[in-house]
Amino acid sequence: MNTFKSFFSIFNYKTLLASLVSVLSVYLCIRFGVKAEFPLYLISIAIVFPIVFSIDSAYKRREHALQYYADLKGHALSLYLAIREWGNVYDKDMAAAYKIQIKELFHLISSTFMMKPKEAKATEAEIYRRFSDLSEGLVHARNVGVEAGLLSRLHQYVSKMIIGYGIVRNVFYYRTPITLRAYSKVFIYFFPILYGPYAASTYEDYSYGIAYLIAVLYSVILVSLDNLQEDLENPFDQVGEDDINFEVEELSHFMFDSKRQDK
Repeated sequence: MNTFKSFFSIFNYKTLLASLVSVLSVYLCIRFGVKAEFPLYLISIAIVFPIVFSIDSAYKRREHALQYYADLKGHALSLYLAIREWGNVYDKDMAAAYKIQIKELFHLISSTFMMKPKEAKATEAEIYRRFSDLSEGLVHARNVGVEAGLLSRLHQYVSKMIIGYGIVRNVFYYRTPITLRAYSKVFIYFFPILYGPYAASTYEDYSYGIAYLIAVLYSVILVSLDNLQEDLENPFDQVGEDDINFEVEELSHFMFDSKRQDK
């Protein structure tokens, strides 16, 4: 059932619209005798190749974002565990405060990446302020006696968190080539009309209605590929089946309060 659910998730109103246009185009071309033949390999050159390239590019961006989001989470967890082990020797409440700060930071990042890019820009300053708070909190660790070498390592964790966030941020703001996607869309949505004369020229070669079925099938395949690319284009919006789940509560669950709870 999950397979069918995933399969039908790429169908939407655009699929239906393209199918209706293809049927109408074939009908009008048959009725008025508008016939033409053209090599079908043009479809693969003009449409399929560019859109498959875009899908591959969008998928690689998603994998890139996953890798660096894992880095961001890993360094956040390392920062908390280090604070718990080193900082709590001097200040019992330090780890608890950092746990709250890290959880709030990840909630903010998650909600920001689910916005539209223009709206997300307004919250960026707050995200970097939260990183600043993590770094500033390490001054307290120095004041209560944490060694300079250990503090340097803690600062490195914060630094690597910022780098990981910056890379994931770039995936969010910068997409696959806009002109290539526009080129593919123009041909995909004009194809149902362009295919009409060809279907009319082969109408008498098939059983009744097969020309319409083939025209609809072509449209469904091409529009579905375009929908698949659109779902992968923004891996953070929680619309497609392959979107990235930030799992903030899971990260919080792994930030154990003591070693005894880890056993």
